[in-house]
Amino acid sequence: MVHVEYADGREDRVLARAVIDASGTWPTAGPAGGSGLPALGEKAAADRIAYRVPDLRDPAVRARYAGRRTAVIGSGASAFTALVHLAELAESGDGAGTHAVWILRRGISGSTFGGGTADQLPARGALGLAAKAAVDEGHAEAVTGFRTEAFERATDGRLVLVAGDGRRLDPVDEVIVLTGLRPDLSFLDELRLRLDERLQAPVRLAPLIDPNQHSCGTVPPHGHRELSHPERGLYLVGMKSYGRAPTFLAMTGYEQVRSVAAALAGDLAAADHVELTLPETGVCGGTGLSVTPVGGQTDAGGCCG
Repeated sequence: MVHVEYADGREDRVLARAVIDASGTWPTAGPAGGSGLPALGEKAAADRIAYRVPDLRDPAVRARYAGRRTAVIGSGASAFTALVHLAELAESGDGAGTHAVWILRRGISGSTFGGGTADQLPARGALGLAAKAAVDEGHAEAVTGFRTEAFERATDGRLVLVAGDGRRLDPVDEVIVLTGLRPDLSFLDELRLRLDERLQAPVRLAPLIDPNQHSCGTVPPHGHRELSHPERGLYLVGMKSYGRAPTFLAMTGYEQVRSVAAALAGDLAAADHVELTLPETGVCGGTGLSVTPVGGQTDAGGCCG
């Protein structure tokens, strides 16, 4: 049963033989706190925090970051994109003085910026190289081993980031939090789900995508059986099926949906014949285990963000 509320306030109910939830994780961004919970003072600082890569083509958004000191929290492709956009703004005519402070919970290692020219997805490799150039050219400074614990207001209204080890950064004007995404399961709470307690992915899929064991390219083929739940006819597919794991590629979702559609049509032979060939190098290459960054510090933190 799907309960629907329309924009004009009308309500309706739709009965379905099956439900494919491909709603993704985009609406539910992770918080800035290094623990996975919001940092102390994060909600109070909401006026200076964004949880999306800013669209600097919008004049109002561009004015918000131009000439400002911005902290970017995160280590994935979204963080790379933000660093590149801010570097481009700094080099433009209206962006003089724009500077980024890149906050990483880990250190910088040989794989931090991905596969570069060896990446089997060239655009992804180019993004990592552009982010590295933003750092090398001085448009962004990297702060490693920093697990955000709190936000405090400076006397001029700017934000001071405080780490769990007591370190305090110089004030920043804006903060962009890009620490991963999470599935919204609230509208499924009357259905019988079977999810891994760590990744929030279907239990039969979770060990196949565990980022402590798998990169984007080592996820084995999987389909309707791994995506099913005790609630008959319910499937979580696409990025939402990966829960908190950050290693999803769209081509994985396409094959998931093909398998589920075949199963619903009664063609179990086609549904069970799952083929998937993924690129093995890139931003998500390697495992989520601790790495030894420049300077010798290590961080055995979790997978996501």
